[in-house]
Amino acid sequence: MGRIIVEVMPKPEILDPQGKAIAGALSHQGFTEFTDVRQGKRFELTVEGDVTDEALEAARKAAEGVLSNPVIEDVVGIYAEDK
Repeated sequence: MGRIIVEVMPKPEILDPQGKAIAGALSHQGFTEFTDVRQGKRFELTVEGDVTDEALEAARKAAEGVLSNPVIEDVVGIYAEDK
């Protein structure tokens, strides 16, 4: 079985309250190395057999039409996962 990974992030101009909350929690836990956090989404799509170009194209269409909200999010990654 093949697996396709789709990564979605909020657009840079969109506020990310979850990312801000995580940044605050990290700082309070002593992780002071990080200056900002943005939280996105990761989807794992499984297909029969190897990942084909057709499956990647279908994942691209699903990412843009179903898995993300193009008004506030960008699809930043679509790739076959190596095992």
